[in-house]
Amino acid sequence: MTAPTAVADTMSRQEWAEEVHRLARERDAVILAHNYQRPEIQDVAHHTGDSLALSRLAAEVDASTIVFCGVHFMAETAKILSPEKTVLLPDLAAGCSLADTITAEDVRAWRAQHPGAVVVAYVNTSAAVKAESDVCCTSSNAADVIRSIPEDREILFLPDQFLGAHVKRVTGRDNIHVWMGECHVHAGIDGHTLRERVAAEPEAELYVHPECGCATSALYLVGSGAVPQERVKVLSTGGMLSAAEKSSAGKVLIATETGMLHQLRAANPTTTFEPVNPRAECHYMKMITADKLLATLRHGTGEITVDAETAARARRSVERMVAIGSPSRGGE
Repeated sequence: MTAPTAVADTMSRQEWAEEVHRLARERDAVILAHNYQRPEIQDVAHHTGDSLALSRLAAEVDASTIVFCGVHFMAETAKILSPEKTVLLPDLAAGCSLADTITAEDVRAWRAQHPGAVVVAYVNTSAAVKAESDVCCTSSNAADVIRSIPEDREILFLPDQFLGAHVKRVTGRDNIHVWMGECHVHAGIDGHTLRERVAAEPEAELYVHPECGCATSALYLVGSGAVPQERVKVLSTGGMLSAAEKSSAGKVLIATETGMLHQLRAANPTTTFEPVNPRAECHYMKMITADKLLATLRHGTGEITVDAETAARARRSVERMVAIGSPSRGGE
């Protein structure tokens, strides 16, 4: 295997990894990598997983510095839960198209239109949006969070329209208003592409992330009998990993960002994992590169700050979610 991009001319892959770990020890840092990161970043990290599980882990570890290889809202969440620690993001421009679909001002205006409603925010939101919300959720516990709210209370669910539709469907609640935001990567995995792949791979199992635009199509294929129910699973990223570890299928089609394939293939080498859409790649996630990680460890660049008032209010929303029930390791 070749060395990571941008340092290949000066270091072997092993030398690069050893230097990363040496610098991490010097800085008293733990390296966390999201499931959608580049393979070399996932491999060198001390811990890999979903955004909220990693943020909770960041609060538990002894290290004084957290290097979060993910996107901006994830590093913010780590800072919210670990205000006393230094949190570094190797590229501060690594944003999120879903988080960008709603602002704190949008939440305040929406709430004003629905007095008394409970605002439920997906963790894929900024600290400012979390601060304006009542409770957070992940894709693995969103239904449980909704069920914890009295049935006569209106709910404002934000910002992902596909996850919102999924939660409305599984809870049967008709008083949920859904913000029409989307992740550009997951929205691009559409029903047409899904139906083509399923038709071409009639024996394959199918794992679908609930943020995907094809989630409704997947459930329709089950309902129509086109695909047996046992072959289709709507899962968070951690749910996918757990299912992969137990799977005896010859092939599984994956409807989420392609970075997830690295973890799935490592978890179960005997099953073939293929993307529904091989172009489903988040360029924000891929902004964290080998050389940027080294630069952050060497110079302490990319520090994340959240003002104390915003952090305290956002922390309450996250802690309410945790009190309802801990998300799985794939909460996002």
